[in-house]
Amino acid sequence: MTASAVEQLRKEGNELFKCGDYEGALTAYTQALGLGATPQDQAILHRNRAACHLKLEDYNKAETEASKAIEKDGGDVKALYRRSQALEKLGRLDQAVLDLQRCVSLEPKNKVFQEALRNIGGQIQEKVRYMSSTDAKVEQMFQILLDPQEKGTEKKQKASQNLVVLAREDAGAEKIFRSNGVQLLQRLLDTGEADLMLAALRTLVGICSEHQSRTVATLSVLGTRRVVSILGVESQAVSLAACHLLQVIFDALKEGVKKGFRGKEGAIIVDPARELKILISNLLELLTEVGVSGQGRDNALTLLIKAVPRKSLKDPNNSLTLWVIDQGLKKILEVGGSVQEPPGELAVTANSRMSASVLLSKLFDDLKCDAERENFHRLCENYIKSWFEGQGLAGKLRAIQTVSCLLQGPCEAGNRALELSGVMESVIALCASEQEEEQLVAVEALIHAAGKAKRASFITANGVSLLKDLYKRSEKDSIRIRALVGLCKLGSAGGTDFSMKQFAEGSTLKLAKQCRKWLCNDQMDAGTRRWAVEGLAYLTFDADVKEEFVEDEAALKALFQLSTSEERSVLFAVASALVNCTNSYDCEEPDPKMVELAKYAKQHVPEQHPKDKPAFVRARVKKLLAAGVVSAMTCMVKTESPVLTGSCRELLSRVFLALVDEVEDRGTVVAQGGGKALLPLALEGTDVGQTKAAQALAKLTITSNPEMTFPGERIYEVVRPLVSLLHLSCSGLQNFEALMALTNLAGISERLRQKILKEKAVPMIEGYMFEEHEMIRRAATECMCNLAMSKEVQDLFEATGNDRLKLLVLYSGEDDELLRRAAAGGLAMLTSMRPSLCSRIPQVTTHWLEILQALLLSPNQELQHRGVVVALNMVEASKEIAGTLMESEVLEILSVLAKGKESPVTRAAAACLGKAVEYGLIKPHQDGE
Repeated sequence: MTASAVEQLRKEGNELFKCGDYEGALTAYTQALGLGATPQDQAILHRNRAACHLKLEDYNKAETEASKAIEKDGGDVKALYRRSQALEKLGRLDQAVLDLQRCVSLEPKNKVFQEALRNIGGQIQEKVRYMSSTDAKVEQMFQILLDPQEKGTEKKQKASQNLVVLAREDAGAEKIFRSNGVQLLQRLLDTGEADLMLAALRTLVGICSEHQSRTVATLSVLGTRRVVSILGVESQAVSLAACHLLQVIFDALKEGVKKGFRGKEGAIIVDPARELKILISNLLELLTEVGVSGQGRDNALTLLIKAVPRKSLKDPNNSLTLWVIDQGLKKILEVGGSVQEPPGELAVTANSRMSASVLLSKLFDDLKCDAERENFHRLCENYIKSWFEGQGLAGKLRAIQTVSCLLQGPCEAGNRALELSGVMESVIALCASEQEEEQLVAVEALIHAAGKAKRASFITANGVSLLKDLYKRSEKDSIRIRALVGLCKLGSAGGTDFSMKQFAEGSTLKLAKQCRKWLCNDQMDAGTRRWAVEGLAYLTFDADVKEEFVEDEAALKALFQLSTSEERSVLFAVASALVNCTNSYDCEEPDPKMVELAKYAKQHVPEQHPKDKPAFVRARVKKLLAAGVVSAMTCMVKTESPVLTGSCRELLSRVFLALVDEVEDRGTVVAQGGGKALLPLALEGTDVGQTKAAQALAKLTITSNPEMTFPGERIYEVVRPLVSLLHLSCSGLQNFEALMALTNLAGISERLRQKILKEKAVPMIEGYMFEEHEMIRRAATECMCNLAMSKEVQDLFEATGNDRLKLLVLYSGEDDELLRRAAAGGLAMLTSMRPSLCSRIPQVTTHWLEILQALLLSPNQELQHRGVVVALNMVEASKEIAGTLMESEVLEILSVLAKGKESPVTRAAAACLGKAVEYGLIKPHQDGE
């Protein structure tokens, strides 16, 4: 029984493998191994698993499985060949060549093995040549760079560029590494010269990239503390380069934690998890170190945001987050509570507090249970109390600033901090202070607290009159602008509901006008003007404000300029204002019956502003496009800053989707770089944001030339977001647009078709071929027909035991002309590429002949041509099928078509008849026709 079950599962696995379902095949082979297979069967199953892993591009597992097969049967030539393929992909050419030599010795006449051995031999020779030629070059470069006589020369600049370029190739990086390169690069770092430090850091990026053993060796030479300290230098370019290097080091170490302790060359190294903690510990220390530049502190926060929280909540291990909270939460809060003006002990930038807020938010979201969250709250509250109590006015200001930081990040923790005895009262009291610095801190805290539900009623009762008073009486614009934002925030509580107005008629427009005035005042510093954008982000819920705003060209220009400035914390407010202007927020249409019921029960019913109707929204979109919104958003997407959070990305995705809604606007979006900007938005961010960006990409791909919209390699990056729209969780419109876009891509090149196949799109596309909605069904059929140009898809149609061919034949006889055209086109191509399918057409349905006749008699020239090509392919495939066709009405139809006006249809019909004559099935007329 066991032997037959193993055999059955193995056969199932083989069928799944042929159909391209490698995950399914892997599962079947694994189940078979668990049933106590014989050693011989085990060898076969392990080598089959190796083949699946090769297809899935997991070369480490492929090597492991092939090795297990070879352990069971040392002469298993297939297992040896698969292991050689895996080793080649892993860069271990010397080991791969040994396996291939064994294959050739076992099967000397096998041309596949001979060819593979020749190829790998060529690769090894090329590598040896490359290494020997670069030996002298590397030595020469370092000599020039370390020569004090060459200071500032063009020669030195060229040498540093060449070194960086060489390190980008793995072989070059290995050469530098083995030539005592890390020690020499350390000497370049020690010079303190910005140019040499940049060259050294960029070369180290190449050495450490995706190579954990070289990474750990580099850290042991340079010292983790030394590498991290470079972040804190005054030179922004050097600090950013150090940030990039540390990001590469993090990635290499994290990969090491995931895969075990082996590098590409198989060296045993120390525990990467321990190295990771040492690195993070040093970054946390840097946060509160005096003398570190503000830019360096921001870069350290950016690295912690990327490296610490889990990438996916499916990963159960959040121990790194818990460790960082215990070791470094106070240090992060210290940065969040520091002020830029007047300069304090810690140098910070305008973006530091927002970066700290984002990190705190990410850490809090990564917690799994109430006990972990309670510990977070306790640590925050203890820190705030330590400053608030017994530290005088300066301590109170520090505590309130920290509360603001929490309210901008994990607001649950911020709300808890506001509840602490005396905090809210101190905020209200300090708003009336005569010292500008004290007022600024208090008013900002009041603004951040205004949006939090728990305190909203308290602040509405106590804050509105206070803020109005500050706005009217303060002589300082910096205070007035913040007070105005507080009023805007409280005034927009009704959102887009026209009937819920907080302020008197016209007040909102007056506030918005003042915001626009401040925004356009370039004499003000960017940090203060940012608050004007914050105000507009709230006020643009009002349609009258939106209309006035998009008419104000100077305000739009100032908004876009500010969005591309160094003031990164403005990004979310800019994106929010644009979402409001384009109405790209989610808005559900209320059920009319429920509205009537609510009115009867005297319940509040939300009302839409007349100027939020589609015609007004379209007009606003046109004005934004004319003002250059796409260029500004493209710059925003490129921002390397923690402020560009998942939520901020989602807002930008929503705006882009609104901008490409009208077909005539898509050319403008593409021309201003919108296609390029959408790719990162579709690959990173919230699920909703990625879906919106992917839909915008689909719209662009449908109506424009994809090769121009996404030039070069970028076109291949479009495939994954489009395939993500095929999931059942997406709407019918998103499914349809994704299918249309993929159809366009599949018609461009084989490489793009392979990319679509690799993203496992085929089973989903097949599923939509059965969809009830005729437009989705038609789009899926068109897409499948374009994909049928690929060998793998042709194999699926040729495989036995499926109804793929039957579905195409039946769809070729449907009433929907566009569906018929797509199916008949696919049938014409498949029967041309795979003649064996011709003999199966009569077997799939008894109606095949009448479907073919209907195509031949169609008044549509395109359908007729496809029908004739199918008939010609069938006639050429076999004499038997040709005989069946010639005995039917098809002969008469072809005879009529062949006599028509010269066209592709007449030529194909004549070729059919000519082949029938050649078979001796029919005779030509006396006149030779």
